[in-house]
Amino acid sequence: MESRREPRCRRVRRPSLALYNPLVEVERSPEFDLKRPIASAAAVLRAVFLAPKSFYLNFPAEGPLREPALFVLLVSGVSGVLSVLVNLILGPILETGTNLLGVVASNLAFVVLSPLAIGAASGAYLLSVRTFVGPEGDFRQIYRMLAYAYGAMILFWVPIINAFAFTYATLVLMLLGIRSVYHTSFLTGLVTALAGFVPVAVAFIYLVVAVNGLVAR
Repeated sequence: MESRREPRCRRVRRPSLALYNPLVEVERSPEFDLKRPIASAAAVLRAVFLAPKSFYLNFPAEGPLREPALFVLLVSGVSGVLSVLVNLILGPILETGTNLLGVVASNLAFVVLSPLAIGAASGAYLLSVRTFVGPEGDFRQIYRMLAYAYGAMILFWVPIINAFAFTYATLVLMLLGIRSVYHTSFLTGLVTALAGFVPVAVAFIYLVVAVNGLVAR
């Protein structure tokens, strides 16, 4: 009798699925880095002004507070120095009668207190988020969103433009941030951003008027 050979099962090597379904790495938004402060700050500013929607779409809401707070200090420092230079150059030309010592003192206070001011403003936005979005709102997330939105305040030293920069940072960019991080509808995001923006704007106007009155003396 002929022996019957069992058919051998041929092992077929299948290509790894990873070749067909490679892991898609989501590009993270740029953040301030102490190891390269100038380059990283420039990258954040470029993203905030030129690609704000993409910036907040890929924004890591969870993370440290030190780098965003230092970024706020850097932006305030640059803006403060430029403000002093503008008043020093244009003051005598326009004969505004500006107290230069008052300008220096107010800008120094602006720089030093800016991270704390962002913290206070974050509290207003946090209350708004928890009211209109839900309990998932977190102070750290809000602070990080607002701190990088604060990059628009690099233009704070420019007259008239400073009001638009403030509105852009605290309303437009925060609207994008809230919608991206908490996945809200446009209407919910707008109401939430507005509810945080109004008290922050009122406090901002009050401080600007008070500082201008002090400097003019």
